[in-house]
Amino acid sequence: MSILGNRVLRREDPKFLTTGGVYGDDLPGVGALWATFVRSTMAHARIVALDAGGALDRPGVVAVYTAADLDLPPVPAGMPGIPESMFRPVLAQDVVRFVGEPVAVVLTEERYQGEDAAEAVFVDYEPLPTVVDPETALAGGTLLFPDHGTNVATDFREPLDEHFFDDCEVVVRQRVINQRVAPCPLEVRSGMASWGADGRLTQWLSTQAPHSAKDALAGLFALAADQVRVIAPDVGGGFGAKIGPYPEDLVVAWSARAQGRPVRWTETRSESMLGLVHGRGQIQDIAIGGNRDGQVLAYRIDVLQDAGAYPAVGAYLPMLTKLMAPGTYAIPKVSASACAVVTNTTSIGAYRGAGRPEATAAIERAMDLFAAEIGADPAQVRRQNLVSKDFFPYTTATGFTYDIGDYMGALDLALEASDYAGLRAEQARRRAEGGPCQMGIGVSTYVEITNGLPDAGEFAVVEVLPTGTARVYTGSSPHGQGHVTAWSMLASEQLGIPMEDIEVVANDTDLVASGGGTMGSRSLQAGGLAVHEASMTLVDEARQLAAELLEANPDDVVLDKIEGRFHVAGTPAVARSWAEVASAAEERGGLRVEHKSSPSGPTFPFGAHVAVVEVDTETGQARLRRLVAVDDAGTILNPLLAEGQRHGGLAQGVAQALLEEVRYDADGNPVTSNLADYAMISATELPSFELVSMATPTPVNALGAKGIGESGTIGSTPAVQSAVVDAVAHLGVRHIDMPASPQRVWQVLQDSASHKGSE
Repeated sequence: MSILGNRVLRREDPKFLTTGGVYGDDLPGVGALWATFVRSTMAHARIVALDAGGALDRPGVVAVYTAADLDLPPVPAGMPGIPESMFRPVLAQDVVRFVGEPVAVVLTEERYQGEDAAEAVFVDYEPLPTVVDPETALAGGTLLFPDHGTNVATDFREPLDEHFFDDCEVVVRQRVINQRVAPCPLEVRSGMASWGADGRLTQWLSTQAPHSAKDALAGLFALAADQVRVIAPDVGGGFGAKIGPYPEDLVVAWSARAQGRPVRWTETRSESMLGLVHGRGQIQDIAIGGNRDGQVLAYRIDVLQDAGAYPAVGAYLPMLTKLMAPGTYAIPKVSASACAVVTNTTSIGAYRGAGRPEATAAIERAMDLFAAEIGADPAQVRRQNLVSKDFFPYTTATGFTYDIGDYMGALDLALEASDYAGLRAEQARRRAEGGPCQMGIGVSTYVEITNGLPDAGEFAVVEVLPTGTARVYTGSSPHGQGHVTAWSMLASEQLGIPMEDIEVVANDTDLVASGGGTMGSRSLQAGGLAVHEASMTLVDEARQLAAELLEANPDDVVLDKIEGRFHVAGTPAVARSWAEVASAAEERGGLRVEHKSSPSGPTFPFGAHVAVVEVDTETGQARLRRLVAVDDAGTILNPLLAEGQRHGGLAQGVAQALLEEVRYDADGNPVTSNLADYAMISATELPSFELVSMATPTPVNALGAKGIGESGTIGSTPAVQSAVVDAVAHLGVRHIDMPASPQRVWQVLQDSASHKGSE
């Protein structure tokens, strides 16, 4: 019986529940100095003077370094096409461009000494005009990089076709805000750097991608690849924000070399809210047109992406939004246009979904607006326009080819599980009663792309030791996903070695030769596939050696996976164990297979969500009562792990819809710089999620697996937003931007009432 597809308990958990994890802040760091960063208190200003004399007189201060001391070039954006003039300096030198930008670093013997010393560093700023709003930035009245001549960092705009909607009976337009949010990993950024006597750098980082961090460090310090080692201890959450490395990490490494001592750093939560990249941050102008019978004929989206002060990954997110613009719908004409601009705010980066949730939020809002305009049920309008399962592989109007899907099946499952007809009946009853607490129902369908990076493969090594145990080395980075359990399952399935006898090694570039890291929901279909294929190859090689030991034809030798022994077919009494075969292989270099997977392309998970909310029309308070989720990620390796990923994604999607928003005042000062001001979601605000199973295996890889890590975030946000709008639609409300906070909902209700009164 196969272990795959079963609810196998996580092997990682006993450690976390007993001795605990070892995170960046838990590293011993004997003899290490502590780094504390002096951060800009202004969003846009010229640095007139910087005096570290007051800090150097403080107890325990070893050194203070500024940009003038560092011989480090600006940090490349990591994406092609972004002008070098917009690259971020490791420490601000002449101009600061957002509150929280590091301008100096203080090194102290003890951690507690750093904060006081940093406050003693005097910086004289000459204020410059601040640009916080992307539309103001696009106008170009104030330039963050005058030499570049514009605030536009990336430009994917297309010419406007004035006749685009000529064939449509109905056209609806709406400006939509997909607000800026903070990733808020429970573990903030943390790490340590140490240089050996041989000039070799070892750096511990809280990162999702140790190998790309190694490459960046080697390039920055002009070192050979084997002169850099990156180790990621247990990582307490990433969500895309810890792909890195960050400028602070580079300063820590430089400082350690300058001092000839290890240097470590752990940021505060407030620093994390200011310095860790944010997510989303789009202004979307959407227009949808079609016939009054519900058929959508044309859809256009224009995206203005806030890239923050220094453009990087965030400046390319609108490209994914463009490509995924049609969502699950067979819309004949789709036009998507986008550009990204710099503002005096924290940079935007990849955050759970990275460009795809924004696309889904826009098209789902458009479908609701279209349904409302023609007086049709939103679920029916969706069903009428979904891509039929008979059309796959399906190429959209934006040129993406979806691998496989059954969007109608997912929607029907969600509607049935939620008792959609019953919900509508209850809603009608409550509206007729006219009470202050009204119910709203939101429906969304979604499709997303996973493992969409150009180099979609992943590295793995599988070896069997003379003890009969196995070891798996993976280039993917586990930080909560359950890789140790999943990769053990895959190897055990092929090798017949019990999971508890399989060690999984990751997150150390000296032990694992290469790796793409974990992001973009790629782990199973890239990293897991590599383990699966390497394990199969290892069995084939072991069979050859076992045949020699058994003096038999390799074609006649089989592996008994239950017993973990090789024998000639039909004669199991004479066999060779894995330990015996591996021992015999020692003189030949061991029983070991290195492999890099090569999936034929990305995969496109899909699903449908139904959200039920209650809105107090007197206070504007919206409460989520139910969330039914169908998330199709193809073949499921371990339902327990998949459900955990779905739960996390759903929670973050609901959070954006109802609570979370990073805000700045007009001068670029952050208003949400800690968790007292930033409304991160908790279990208190969430119901028990109702997960509905559906699996449509993909033909793209041998496992039939698609990504699952980001799907919940993509489907839940528009469903919950739609539910809030639906709860008050009978009061004349057509749209409410996220987050649907009590203040915002209440204000929209007041505006609607005023509008009705003036008619």
